[in-house]
Amino acid sequence: MKYIGAHVSAAGGVFNAPANAAAIGATAFALFTKNQKRWSAPALTDEVIARFKAACQTHGYRAEQILPHDSYLINLGHPETDKLEKSRQAFIDEMQRCQQLGLIRLNFHPGSHLKQLSEADCLTRIAESINLALRHSDGVAAVIENTAGQGTNLGYCFEHLAQIIDQVEDQSRVGVCLDTCHTFVAGYDLRGPQACEQTFAEFERVVGFDKLMGMHLNDSKTPFGSRVDRHASLGQGEIGWDCFEYIMADPRFDGIPLILETTDPSLWPQEIAALKGFAGQ
Repeated sequence: MKYIGAHVSAAGGVFNAPANAAAIGATAFALFTKNQKRWSAPALTDEVIARFKAACQTHGYRAEQILPHDSYLINLGHPETDKLEKSRQAFIDEMQRCQQLGLIRLNFHPGSHLKQLSEADCLTRIAESINLALRHSDGVAAVIENTAGQGTNLGYCFEHLAQIIDQVEDQSRVGVCLDTCHTFVAGYDLRGPQACEQTFAEFERVVGFDKLMGMHLNDSKTPFGSRVDRHASLGQGEIGWDCFEYIMADPRFDGIPLILETTDPSLWPQEIAALKGFAGQ
């Protein structure tokens, strides 16, 4: 079964996200559990938690179908001690918010060395940050998103993901979210079935499909290998529809949230319907 949806608004309260997802025909959704552009947020109240859980039940969403995303401000590999600590505390808070809401995954960007650390040292720092967050939370997996490789962002190659995962103490609570746009612009081709076969075989060899806990389905405005992260609506970018048809037909992508972050939300109902069609759902 494919769980297909989009990153929907939680404006007015996280409890609004399930209805927003249902309105576009989604069988999965992503959300921010707090304002993604601020470090702090009011604590979740018992009422907000109860309303979110009730809305998920009303609209038929289980935890396996939901992929929350953390704040963009967080850098778990930050080279400066005080800023690293701020990021770690914010990440722990996000993990605990997911736990309170009954969610089982938190999607995040791994981090950046800012030209002040070696790649290896930064990857180790990211893994240490994950270990700290796992010790301060329960039942929530840290889901590392691969990046486009802009600037000093790490996580753009599968080896980076594997190096982080290898240093995580609780292997049952760490996984990967593959973003198709990021994958493509980082240098892994997805144009057509043969390219997809080769790229996902490489992912299986280096990381393993047992670690795949979610995907972001995005076309790319920028060319293959450009290392520039610009999402496009499905079929309107450099990747093309073949990749998304391939993913929908492949059982290795069953049972995880498959989330659109494409640039025109008005197209989400059509994109979701098309993906469901490819999946025979």
